[in-house]
Amino acid sequence: METGKVANQMIGFQKTLFENSFNAMVIVQNQTESFTNNFLQQLPLLNEDGKKAINDAIDFAKQARDDFKKAVDDGYAKIEEMLDSK
Repeated sequence: METGKVANQMIGFQKTLFENSFNAMVIVQNQTESFTNNFLQQLPLLNEDGKKAINDAIDFAKQARDDFKKAVDDGYAKIEEMLDSK
């Protein structure tokens, strides 16, 4: 029984570490997006198609980030479920 408690604590620690790291990454990406948008608004050489391509890339990165987070959260949920069933 003690082994299960230790395993749950380890998983909880790893999950918290991931959450904090992920949130820090999100903050950096959001600041980079804000900087990029401000830069693009002031750049006269880039046409609307170029700005749209960059914004599409940013949106794709956000979607990939959200998909990754969901996959990791699902993995932690399955591990926790497995540990709780034992």
